[in-house]
Amino acid sequence: MTVATKGKPATTTARPGGRTALVRLAVLAATEDALIEYGFAGVELPAVADAAKVGKTTVYRRWGSPQALVSDLLDDMAARSVSATRTGDFTADLSANADLVVKTLTDHRTRRLFSALIAASTHDADTKQALANFYRTRVSEWAAAVIDAVERGDLPSDTDAAEVVRYLSAPLYYQFLTTTKPLDAADADRAVRATAAAARAGVFGGREQDTRGDS
Repeated sequence: MTVATKGKPATTTARPGGRTALVRLAVLAATEDALIEYGFAGVELPAVADAAKVGKTTVYRRWGSPQALVSDLLDDMAARSVSATRTGDFTADLSANADLVVKTLTDHRTRRLFSALIAASTHDADTKQALANFYRTRVSEWAAAVIDAVERGDLPSDTDAAEVVRYLSAPLYYQFLTTTKPLDAADADRAVRATAAAARAGVFGGREQDTRGDS
């Protein structure tokens, strides 16, 4: 499941909403910076407000807790995440997904960001739910490329598209979390070849198609 995003919140083109949108972008950028620098424990509302150069009252009124800040950041990241590649070639689509996972998990900022988010999700229920929602969105996005392959007849008709996407990412995240060795292009290629072979062999069949990306 790919999670790279199109730029930091602070530098993203503002959405409609004028100052309210700009305040949100600034606060989410400050939240992201705090997670990267200090982890979840370092996300403190007054410090985030100061870093974003907005009033503390605004941050308390709109978000009210570190968990709410992190949840909103994950929503924004899901909205800004790189769209699925749908080339008409199943293996090429898997490769684009795996390459982006590796890029995300090896980039200096996003590697530290996801380390902090995953660590926080192990002990904070709200963060765990927010992260699950984020991945559900991303899996659903990339499942479309698998559905394309099913519709072309490249995969069995009962292929569970979301499960294919999860299977592709699983070894990459395992290696990232266990830090056995840094991820590289060879790891992405191995995950692609294993997933493609399994999908074509019908390993992910036998269930109704589910693109919700439950993770």
